[in-house]
Amino acid sequence: MKIKLAPSLLAADFSKLGEDIKGIQSYVDMLHLDVMDGHFVPNISFGPPVIEGIRGVTDIEFDVHLMIEKPLSYIEKFVIAGADIITIHVEAPDDTAKCIQLIKSLGKKVGIALNPDTPPYSIKQFVDEIDMVLQMTVFPGFGGQSMVKQALENIPLIREMIGPNTDLQVDGGIYTENCGELTALGANVIVSGTGIFRMPNPVVAALELRKAAIAGQKA
Repeated sequence: MKIKLAPSLLAADFSKLGEDIKGIQSYVDMLHLDVMDGHFVPNISFGPPVIEGIRGVTDIEFDVHLMIEKPLSYIEKFVIAGADIITIHVEAPDDTAKCIQLIKSLGKKVGIALNPDTPPYSIKQFVDEIDMVLQMTVFPGFGGQSMVKQALENIPLIREMIGPNTDLQVDGGIYTENCGELTALGANVIVSGTGIFRMPNPVVAALELRKAAIAGQKA
């Protein structure tokens, strides 16, 4: 499958978001937007107004990752704000099937995420209804963590479950030095925040990350 890069906005400079996005958009495939509510995960990020604001400066695909307890109440708001892909967590209290149905009814792509310690079989019933699976390679809520071994073991199991045509995204602790390991296991969508936006030259970092990801896929 095609390798796709999705820089995480959380690592960008919030004092110049538009500039950071414009600088990188020609070298990546989508922008990963982590939405945290302080309940599902122990941190707070941003909501629809920020997404609506940056939608005005770019037409890149918005990959919105909802790390929130009640996605059903907010999915439509994020669609209106400019989301193209909405990913919800299988661990969230809201009914996953209803969330998927709502996202699809609004004409957007559907992703389903699972934490490192969530068994892959927990999403099996949904794989025919979705466009992407997100395997968290760290426990969500904070950037700069190291990858969790259990998550790496889940990747080939998920790839076998979803087949060759559904995107398999990975997010957490990913840099040029280790992304090849993830694509070798079956991932094809790479989320990296610190590994792109916090590097001396984000464009060079993105190019090197893609190169390493493709090399891993071919290994």
